[in-house]
Amino acid sequence: MVERGTAPAGLLLAAGAGRRMGGPKALVELDGEPLVRRALRVLSDGGCRPLIVVLGAAAESVGPLLPDGVTPVVADDWPEGMGASLRAGLDALSGTDADAALVHLVDLPGVTAEAVARLAASSGPDALVRAAYSGRPAHPVLIGRGHWAGVRAGASGDAGAREYLAGHSGLRLVECGDIASAGDVDTPEQLARFRDG
Repeated sequence: MVERGTAPAGLLLAAGAGRRMGGPKALVELDGEPLVRRALRVLSDGGCRPLIVVLGAAAESVGPLLPDGVTPVVADDWPEGMGASLRAGLDALSGTDADAALVHLVDLPGVTAEAVARLAASSGPDALVRAAYSGRPAHPVLIGRGHWAGVRAGASGDAGAREYLAGHSGLRLVECGDIASAGDVDTPEQLARFRDG
């Protein structure tokens, strides 16, 4: 786990409408637990503090599911895509003393607290670390405060931080394939792969 005082903030992006899923993925349950709660638990168990979740579609339904101590942020422009959610989350974190944000997506049930902790161990204002699975970059991503302005400036559409990360020589990949999986869930069929372990 991360030493006290060096923990990154946990930033969960959970604003999408989940059209292929049939509704917002944040509300979808896996083994009796909404994906939004599952993802927040993974961030918390991985050592992230504070926790911020960006909501959009069905924010009024997702909000009541959030555990105590989690700060909700509504991205009014969420239909634009992941970039809007990322900007809203980084804006909310700019008022905190967090040195880094560990960015996680609500539709990645294969990401574990162990993977979060592995990335969080590199937390700091200059951190730029991305989880990799068999060498392929994926999520979560640890972004130090020193990169927030650049990430925010380039975050548009569904690309999120992709362009900033791809063009940055300081990006470091941390292999997590031994303790987590990267597959996202866009459809009920994909979600079924994760049911009951």
